[in-house]
Amino acid sequence: MSPLRTALYDLNVELGGKMVPFAGYEMPVQFPLGVMKEHVACRSGAGLFDVSHMGQIVVTHPDGLDAAAAALERLVPQNVIGLAVGRQRYGLFLGDNGGILDDLMIARRAGDLFLVVNAACKDSDLALLQKGLPECDVKMLDRALLALQGPLAESVLDSVASGAAEMSFMDVATLGSDYGDLWVSRSGYTGEDGYEISVDAAQAEAFARRVLQADGVVPVGLGARDSLRLEAGLCLYGNDIDIHTSPIEANLVWAIQKVRRTGGARAGGFPGAERVLAELDGAPTRLRVGLKPEGRAPMRDGVELFAEDRAVGRITSGGFGPSVEHPIAMGYVDIDHAAIGTKLQGELRGRRLPVEVVDLPFRPATYKR
Repeated sequence: MSPLRTALYDLNVELGGKMVPFAGYEMPVQFPLGVMKEHVACRSGAGLFDVSHMGQIVVTHPDGLDAAAAALERLVPQNVIGLAVGRQRYGLFLGDNGGILDDLMIARRAGDLFLVVNAACKDSDLALLQKGLPECDVKMLDRALLALQGPLAESVLDSVASGAAEMSFMDVATLGSDYGDLWVSRSGYTGEDGYEISVDAAQAEAFARRVLQADGVVPVGLGARDSLRLEAGLCLYGNDIDIHTSPIEANLVWAIQKVRRTGGARAGGFPGAERVLAELDGAPTRLRVGLKPEGRAPMRDGVELFAEDRAVGRITSGGFGPSVEHPIAMGYVDIDHAAIGTKLQGELRGRRLPVEVVDLPFRPATYKR
């Protein structure tokens, strides 16, 4: 089966993108500027990302928005009912064992719930929603999705779609533009202030060209997207979280609001609740932590971690952090070795080298709150 192409494929190629297969699509891993400079340009100016491979799903209920929110709470441990119109929050689809099937963004708009899910999981997510919410209308949309991230993002997008500057972190809005209605959220995957913008696929290229005309905006590929999210301490589905990982082990306790926890007004009632609530009320046996290898050699996915001669964990994401200028990593360690400051060793090409458990994120976020 041939890889799929996004609405921005031709523009990505024209801009010199090095195209690679990713989640069933041909996507740019980098542009001529290179991963390191794209990363730095996003931190200092703004980066434009094609993330149209991700799934965009709309959920409606014949009895209205509150009914749709109540229905979705059957599938996720988040407080969807309490989510205000014009706001979004991070969510999780869980399996019956409490493992993470996918992570997603849930936006409550005036007439529907708008979900953004990972590309590799979007077909299974759609099936999960259609089976789990039979009373709802669930549709996958064919719109392009772009992310504009960095300190210049606000001024650039506001010049294209008035009203963007008035939004705060995790706000969602529909903004008029020369490219049709833009569905905008003030969020992203880099730790930078910025936006994710859903645009009609037929208008996507013209919109992207307009944004790229602004001084300080560069196209950014998957390579820098990964180093940016790693510095921000954000999970990559399939690496840092998966069906075997609970939200508590993944250090995502903040994503489960009190109303869904033990003693809350709507505690439990979601897949995997027994395990998740037990770990919330007690403690998991392992935990996702930040890791700082000593020296200049990055420790990447799969590196085993040791305390003295005992294996205590494994790295799930790692590399060099261009902004923090040293190697960084995330991984899971036994709970007894998860405290900040714990000294471990990572086995790298037959040698065990020092690595320290550190706080996340590696670089403070710059969200506009």
